[in-house]
Amino acid sequence: MKNEIALHHPDAQGLLMAHAVDACVHCGFCLPACPTYQVLGDEMDSPRGRIILMKEVLEGGLPLFEATPHLDRCLGCVGCVTACPSGVPYGELITSFRGWSEPQRSRPVIQRLTRAAVLTMLPRPALFRVGANVGRFAKPLAPLLPQALRAPLDLLPNTVQPAQPLPEFTPAQGVRRGRVSFLSGCAQQVLTPNFNAATVRVLSRNGVEVLIPPAQGCCGAAAMHTGARPLALEQAWRNLNAFAPDEVDAIVSNAAGCGAGLKEYPMLLAGEGAANEVRAETLAAKVRDISVYLAELSADGGLEPFMPTSRPIKVAYHDACHLAHAQGVKAEPRALIRSIPGVTLAEVRQGDLCCGSAGTYNIEQPDLANQLGDLKAKNVIATGADYVVSGNVGCHTQLQSHLARLGSPIKVLHTIELLDLAYRGEL
Repeated sequence: MKNEIALHHPDAQGLLMAHAVDACVHCGFCLPACPTYQVLGDEMDSPRGRIILMKEVLEGGLPLFEATPHLDRCLGCVGCVTACPSGVPYGELITSFRGWSEPQRSRPVIQRLTRAAVLTMLPRPALFRVGANVGRFAKPLAPLLPQALRAPLDLLPNTVQPAQPLPEFTPAQGVRRGRVSFLSGCAQQVLTPNFNAATVRVLSRNGVEVLIPPAQGCCGAAAMHTGARPLALEQAWRNLNAFAPDEVDAIVSNAAGCGAGLKEYPMLLAGEGAANEVRAETLAAKVRDISVYLAELSADGGLEPFMPTSRPIKVAYHDACHLAHAQGVKAEPRALIRSIPGVTLAEVRQGDLCCGSAGTYNIEQPDLANQLGDLKAKNVIATGADYVVSGNVGCHTQLQSHLARLGSPIKVLHTIELLDLAYRGEL
């Protein structure tokens, strides 16, 4: 799509956006892959429509406020990127556009406060734990509150699990096969602490030393995708200083959104100096989802054998968008699940369609998030599975919430929790 964005925005971020718009050929392959287009049926709520809107705003032909309702409804799931035959980097476009446009926007007070609260609490597990515990007691009052306050309360579990602190170093069991740094995440330390504990156990069992750099922090994905670019840069600098890519085989993440966030550092740091761009590229190249790293170990000598299940078990696998679409990881988690004796893998209908979690989307677009969550839960139930597993804390929370609303007994696990249970003979 021809454009004049670079003339109006000649900086590095502007050139990224110009390149993305230029790659679009209006083919429409993205429409069926877009969750909001599927629900709303509006061209302007599709990737193709949003690209046109962003182009017009960036070129000065359309006021920002006319485009934002449609752009705000974008989940950022990048399902369109997988579907696009022209290789449009839509994720780079929408993220860079939000970073450019957010300082120019005027939001209602309650929305500004909610955003500030989320971006302040999520990166700080201790503070988030306090907030989650307070929020549990406020849940009965949720129906009386404004939607902006009701939505985050609906996402909180009825009980907050005890913290599971992990050591900075966990040795390999048996012969050492690898050495990794582990990104421990933010929200999952509070909402699903067993994700990290299970990850460390499985890695150690397979001969991998695990380092958890104490100076690490939030990956910055939530800030990046909500347009809080200065905060995202601050969080990226912290991790660039905390991790030493050259000293490990990989930087492992067990959260799809966080792993994808680290891989977006080259885009985020474009224009921040050549040396910093190289640092970002070096770190991003070492990032591996836990399923990918285990698959690499499996291909290079195999994994420790899993114990057979006590009975035949059917497991449905949900593709987290920032694993399947943003990182192109689909085969590895499925192969790991199939390798457990006694487990049958079930595919979920419309499995690559977003569940509606999408970072802060549940809070900012609760109606659409609920529609997508309900659809996903019904498709999971239709598999007849005993468990549904995924590779992202947001998906886990969304699936758990919507399955419970529908009265389903299907248990929700992270892929690594399923493997951990198989090693311990608890399936």
